[in-house]
Amino acid sequence: MSTDETHLPENTDASDELYERFTYLIDKGQEPLRIDKFLMGRIEGATRNKLQRGINAGMVLVNGKPVKQNYKIKPLDQIIVYTDTTPESTDVVPEKMDLNIIYEDDDLMIINKPAGMVVHPGSGNYSGTLINGVSYYLKQQNPDIDESTLPRFGLVHRIDKNTSGLLVLAKTDIAMRHLARQFFDHTVKRNYRALVWGNVEQDEGTIVAHVGRNLRYRKMFDAFPEGDHGKEAITHYKVLERLNYVTLVECVLETGRTHQIRVHMKHIGHTLFNDDTYGGDRILKGTIYTKYKQFVENCFALCPRQALHAKTLGFIHPRTGEEMFFDTELPPDLAAVIAKWQRYSKGLKDTE
Repeated sequence: MSTDETHLPENTDASDELYERFTYLIDKGQEPLRIDKFLMGRIEGATRNKLQRGINAGMVLVNGKPVKQNYKIKPLDQIIVYTDTTPESTDVVPEKMDLNIIYEDDDLMIINKPAGMVVHPGSGNYSGTLINGVSYYLKQQNPDIDESTLPRFGLVHRIDKNTSGLLVLAKTDIAMRHLARQFFDHTVKRNYRALVWGNVEQDEGTIVAHVGRNLRYRKMFDAFPEGDHGKEAITHYKVLERLNYVTLVECVLETGRTHQIRVHMKHIGHTLFNDDTYGGDRILKGTIYTKYKQFVENCFALCPRQALHAKTLGFIHPRTGEEMFFDTELPPDLAAVIAKWQRYSKGLKDTE
């Protein structure tokens, strides 16, 4: 079976359409395959039962017409999948929780998110997310606020569950639209710290490769340097410190795709340290000695997640026009694992 179909997810504005829509243009080499099985591997969170109900309800069109669930796709078919909910339609239940708010005014707030916290409710995560806490917090200030007056409770960008660092959230609809436009125009300044496997030889560089969902494993993303899948993605990096078998780098995002830094650094051969999704949770560089293996295991225990932190955030204030800039210290787990590698690297140099 060929997997070179074109996949074009379109999350349209409510003023345009009330549905999330996926479009697939099947390539010339596609072998016959049941449509429900085909879609199972390409839509995150989809089950065969859900897909079959959607197909029977006429929510899946092939070449502009509804089909039966046993339809087998053919070369050059165009498949359009509709859902009757928006991607952000999960009801947000306000929950009281401690939020590390480092700045707040009438228009926005800056939160330093800890690793391990999901940003928005979704499949498998309906409580305990950052937005559950934000919705509770905002309702204490304005009991009338809800997702109809402030969509997604002001969320304009995200960072991964196991990435720590800075997020800006809008407190008004006007601020939200202004900030969202800055992200869309790539004018927001975002600086990350990452510990990656291997010695990054170039002192600095730029990675240009589309980022899109992995064609086989839908929970992963991949780099497409030819631009044949995914969306344009650009990451600038600079080496801060070489620590023998790992390197501390600064990454500056020009675009903001899902898993962008994680995918881009793996693409150039430097997977993030302890990134279990992309294979960084095993020894990728180093020695074969038991003592070294134990050292790395201790490092994994110190920082039990991908070693990535959204350190700085800069943007134009949506009301005042002022340039805003925020910086954070590295969280304790990431600081501790970097310090451990620094001591290890110094020990190796001392014995040379």
